[in-house]
Amino acid sequence: MSLARLLAQAFVFLAIAVASTFTAWAEDKLLTTPASPEVIAKGLEADAYQLGVSAYVWGYPLVRMERVVRDYTDVPSPKPATSYRAPINQIGWARELATPAAKDMPTANNDTFYLSAVLVLDEPYVLTVPDTRDRYYVVNVFNMWQELQHYVGRRTTGTKAGRYAIVPPGWTGTLPEGVTRLDVSTDKAWLWGRLRIAQGEDNKPVYALQDEFTLQPLSSLKGGGSAKAIALDPMPRDDGSDLAFLDDLGFALKHNTIKPADQVLFAQFARIGLTKEGFDASKLSEPARKGLVRGLADGPAVVVSSFASTASKRNGWDWVTGLDSFGENYPMRALVAGPYLGGNGEKEAMYPIRYTDADGTTLNGANRYVVRFEKEPPVGAFWSLTMYNASDKMLVENPIDRYKVGTDTQGLRRGPDGSIIVSIQTDEPTDGTNWLPAPKGDFYVILRMYQPSEEVLDGTYQLPQVVRK
Repeated sequence: MSLARLLAQAFVFLAIAVASTFTAWAEDKLLTTPASPEVIAKGLEADAYQLGVSAYVWGYPLVRMERVVRDYTDVPSPKPATSYRAPINQIGWARELATPAAKDMPTANNDTFYLSAVLVLDEPYVLTVPDTRDRYYVVNVFNMWQELQHYVGRRTTGTKAGRYAIVPPGWTGTLPEGVTRLDVSTDKAWLWGRLRIAQGEDNKPVYALQDEFTLQPLSSLKGGGSAKAIALDPMPRDDGSDLAFLDDLGFALKHNTIKPADQVLFAQFARIGLTKEGFDASKLSEPARKGLVRGLADGPAVVVSSFASTASKRNGWDWVTGLDSFGENYPMRALVAGPYLGGNGEKEAMYPIRYTDADGTTLNGANRYVVRFEKEPPVGAFWSLTMYNASDKMLVENPIDRYKVGTDTQGLRRGPDGSIIVSIQTDEPTDGTNWLPAPKGDFYVILRMYQPSEEVLDGTYQLPQVVRK
């Protein structure tokens, strides 16, 4: 056989081998799956399950905000000094730092007086802020998806007096000279503010400063008019149904716009009866209903697990960024909207969270721990290490009414080298270290750093370890 013929046969065999490689597909199970009643029931349940999880994770912030704007405008009488509730379109201020008795806000700080104002924007509302003379404050402007759209305060706009118009979608009017325009993407907004007060400081001058923050509708600005009396429609009555969350979400969707980027995702929810017209469970098959109930039940775990997929670890601390720019990270947005409602972005404040000790064991009051700061956190404002019950995410009752250790802790002990040692335990330490009282059960701590330096943000500053004694 000639060399040419041998080469030709070799090329043929090679071509067959290559073709065999590219056509050796894995089994295509869709082509062999029958449309039997059993398969269809299984598929309906699975489809509803994944849509239920997605609807919960995506829609939770909107439901949470609709609940919050009603809760925070329901003003009790008498109003507790730690409460910041106020009628719609009015500013509410807390007159005392949060304590374990203050239940409105999970994971509340013990560093600032809180401000809250729920705006129903049938027109722009003008926020007037006073000259705080370098006293730290920030007012966050959230839309109804719990997305932080603007900052007013020491870091971004300074501490001089100013006026800022909160402007609803589609408004095309003209603002007075000297009023800064802040557009929001929903026709309701939530202002959430913090004003620094140091422990032991005289409250009266700070009260006077609080009273200089005002809120007025644009139409009455010149005449000095007040906010309009507006009532929100009641949310659906919770009948104890396993699908009650979707009733709330359907209600919320009637009253809020959906971002263009979310329209494709939202369109999928029509298969479980969720549309812009609300939620209709009447057409759900039994398998779909079963899957949907399971999906909604698993939704909270999916949200909480976003710590693992989003947060990084720094010396054992959960380090989360991007709170003012969630993008499509819907689980993290939901997590912040729940137990960490109103959180700042990292340039305004960092909130590393600690759930475990250096050995990876859950923090518990049955043990004693020590935290050694080689040097104080480098910040542009102030810092605090605050204690919380794991069960309810509230501050911890203790015999000395100390809920944090930080910049303004009276009698804070420092070593000759500037180090700060904090003992975390249920009983008072006898070694002269700074005591942060712990509960008897599980707990977590948050290290708040207001206006963190670049050294903090880039990881140059080493977070302290939590070591079991």
